[in-house]
This record gives sequence, structure tokens and C-alpha cells, in this order.
Amino acid sequence: MAGTFTTRTITMATGATETMHDLTNACSAFLREAAHGRNGLLHVFTPHPTSGLAIIETGAGSDDDLLAALRGVLPADDRWGDRHGSPGHGSGHVLPALVPPHATLPVVDGELELGASQSVVLVNTDQDGPERQVRLSFLG
Repeated sequence: MAGTFTTRTITMATGATETMHDLTNACSAFLREAAHGRNGLLHVFTPHPTSGLAIIETGAGSDDDLLAALRGVLPADDRWGDRHGSPGHGSGHVLPALVPPHATLPVVDGELELGASQSVVLVNTDQDGPERQVRLSFLG
């Protein structure tokens, strides 16, 4: 039997500050419609040069810790060669080298297989873009 491929783009408001947006529920809802109980892979991708995707525990402080670590490694100041946009915007263009814009995750019996307390999150440090898109694709 040949595999199937289903894809959908979701859009979310990210505002004008650094943020982490939990995508886990959106991924699960997409798989309920697309996977139909099958095994396969969920690929998550954001096409923005200042956003990335992480698999991380949320709600216990790890999400805030990640944003603090990124501020330390990628401070939003004038050291960056990329100077378009708001001051410090260039740091966001380095973000995808540290937090990649994609993740591929296992799907077993139509459900996302994450570890205990893991969530799929969009990491966005850009203050110039009020919304972001994420493409969810199931191959099974």
C-alpha cells in the first residue's frame, strides 16, 4: 500500500515580543484528521528566517530558560551585520542556526509520540513580525 502525504499551514499571532507558542495541540488535531490511526512521520516547518522549532518541556520554567539562554547568546543589540528592521533584529536571523526551523517526529497509531512533558513549540524572537506560519505535514 502506498503512503499518503497530507499537509496544512497554520497561522498564529506572535505579537511584538519574543515568544514561545505551544504547537502540540495543533499537531495532535492535525494528526487526528490526517493520520487516521496510521504510523508515519509528522514534519513541522516554519518558513520564517527569525523563527525556529523546539521540542521542550513547557510550563515548568524550561521555556523561560530557553528564551533567557537565547537572549544571552543572541543579544538584540547593534553587533549584528544584518541591520534591517528594528534595532537588534539581526540576532533573530542567526536563531535558526541554533533552533532549527524544522522538526520531524514519529507518529504511532495516529498519535504524536513525544516523551513525558515534551511539547512542540515555535520559538520566535522577532519583534517586527506580528504573526508566523507553520506547515504541518504527515507522511504515513
